[in-house]
Amino acid sequence: FPSHDMSTATAAAPVKESKPLLSNKDRKLVTDPLSDSNPITIHVLGICSDLAVTTQLKPTLVMAISVTAFVVFSNMLISMIRNFIPSRIRIIVQLAIVSLLLILVDEILKAFVYDVSKQLSVFVGLIITNCIVMGRLEAFAMGNKPGPSMLDGLGNSAGYAWVILGVSFIRELFGSGKLFGFRVIPEVWYAPEIGYVNNGLMMIPAGALFIVATIIWIQRSINNQLDRKS
Repeated sequence: FPSHDMSTATAAAPVKESKPLLSNKDRKLVTDPLSDSNPITIHVLGICSDLAVTTQLKPTLVMAISVTAFVVFSNMLISMIRNFIPSRIRIIVQLAIVSLLLILVDEILKAFVYDVSKQLSVFVGLIITNCIVMGRLEAFAMGNKPGPSMLDGLGNSAGYAWVILGVSFIRELFGSGKLFGFRVIPEVWYAPEIGYVNNGLMMIPAGALFIVATIIWIQRSINNQLDRKS
């Protein structure tokens, strides 16, 4: 047998690079709405619920989860049947599907978190009028496949969620001195001897508006390019 070096006889097997779970394009569908194309701070959508349901963290968290599930599944369903929807009645079809999903979300909330469902009241039903929902259906789901449509819905609802949760955190903490109902700031700071047990400004919609405006100001101060996009 001819003598030879085994190290040179055995060629190194090529190592295949593993593909990332999401492509750059798909990743941007999720990450861009968190900041650069945020539905609240950039497009000023979904403001009504931001002002109305953010006095406490618990109902705000439930609303954020509900909107996330709602937008993701409505985007997926509309994208799946987009080629079968006549353009003249597409809005009616979209409303019919989101109405069905809304009924499901409302019934689930009543079944598992009834007290929070009562706190959210009519604002659960008003999810159907949220411009984020119909905007993503019309702008993205009607022209893209189900996978990217779900990612688009997830990104936009996540962008919506972090803003309303941030607003709610500030409002509950400085408004009533609590977080998730637990006392954080002593009541003595609110002058209970004369009847003041909370910060009135943080408990009214105007307080939420001031907080959202501050977030927008900070965001655009950090990234000057956002003014051009908006």
